[in-house]
Amino acid sequence: MADIDIHDLTDRYVAVWNEPDAERRRAAVRELWSADAVHVLQPPEEIRRTAEGLGFDRLVLEARGHGALEFRVTRAYEEFVAPGTFVFRSRGNADRLHDVVRFHWEMAHRDGDGIAGVGLEILMLGPDGRIVGDYQFIEG
Repeated sequence: MADIDIHDLTDRYVAVWNEPDAERRRAAVRELWSADAVHVLQPPEEIRRTAEGLGFDRLVLEARGHGALEFRVTRAYEEFVAPGTFVFRSRGNADRLHDVVRFHWEMAHRDGDGIAGVGLEILMLGPDGRIVGDYQFIEG
């Protein structure tokens, strides 16, 4: 396993979701995630309830590979950050156990008017230190 500064890793991870430049965002996706990495999102509760009402007992959203990851990050940027409403940031509580890194992040109002959302990120790292599995839980 590569020697990784987990705080640097989590800072770079959060920064990619705030990156306005498409080329820098694309490069950051390729630096952070391996080519066949997967990002798995447990949707917020209201989406899960709607899915259950439609007969889906397990709703999981997944993006696999650089193209899908870039699309996922870009859409989140366009929806939450680009309008100037929110910014993503780490809560600074990263921890590592072998090849697993966990940390919390928050989506804060850019004007400083509180926190709109919080999530738990669990990252599985490959031998080169890049992310091979990215599991996101929206907690509030």
